Amino acid sequence: MGIKQFVDKMMKYPVYIVSKGRWENPQTAKLFIQDGIDFQILVEPQEYNNYCKSLGEEYVTKLPFSNLGVGSYPARNYAWEDSIKKGFERHWVFDDNIRAFRRMHKGQRIICNGKKAIKLLEEFTDRYENVGITGFNYSTFVTPSTKKVFYLNVHAYSAMLMKNNMPYRWRLKYNEDVDLCLQVLSNGLCTLLFNVFCVDKTSTTAKMKGGNQDELYLGNAFEKKVLKARSLEEIWPQYAETKIRFNRPHHYVNWRKHFKHGLVRREDIDWDDIKKKKTDLKLKQMKEIKSKTLQNFYKDNK
Repeated sequence: MGIKQFVDKMMKYPVYIVSKGRWENPQTAKLFIQDGIDFQILVEPQEYNNYCKSLGEEYVTKLPFSNLGVGSYPARNYAWEDSIKKGFERHWVFDDNIRAFRRMHKGQRIICNGKKAIKLLEEFTDRYENVGITGFNYSTFVTPSTKKVFYLNVHAYSAMLMKNNMPYRWRLKYNEDVDLCLQVLSNGLCTLLFNVFCVDKTSTTAKMKGGNQDELYLGNAFEKKVLKARSLEEIWPQYAETKIRFNRPHHYVNWRKHFKHGLVRREDIDWDDIKKKKTDLKLKQMKEIKSKTLQNFYKDNK
């Protein structure tokens, strides 16, 4: 397996997708191939051939375990250790139901090239000493009224850049991303959740075949929802509580209240040079623009 499969000349860190039961519609993988992003999709042995037929063998890694019944965290930890073995300081891990990358620009959420978005988040993250996790926000949570380029010290999810030398690991069946962020933040590192670049994700409530829908959430009764929410509260009683939100039991963490530490700039880089650096992002018309508003937006910003 060559290094080219892990790091493209435009990208610094390896990219992994965790997937199960979705070889017929591997959304994230198809998006990455379209955008020229090199990646490895981690799959269980019984599904390896199906994914190879769907995507090509060069993109598929066979995991050394199957049907553990504990969710995706063992596969996520596999990606972590694999990237360390290959000598990288960070790694990306994506859910398998990402449909698009978007750039928030002057109130418009514009489809953008994922490779460029990944590269820019890598560059920003590496300017600081104490960033444990960087992530893309969901586009559904980014609106024209969203003013911040990123949120500091909050929950990151689904599309995450991880610092490899952290002693923490994925460990929970439910709410594993919340738990990992709490491990990172409670020990003084920072998380970043970017709004200026965000992702479209197929909602888990859409009952997309495969993934946790088949393994964890099948027959998702009220009692199971309570268990899912309470499991986080039991581990993190100082931060998490269980409430009825969105008409169902849900965990709640007041991130702003508990985590107020700031970013620490690296001293070995030229910050004046960074201020002068320009980002090569240009609007490109991909198909006919029917909306008058978008026509004017494109004309004014191309």
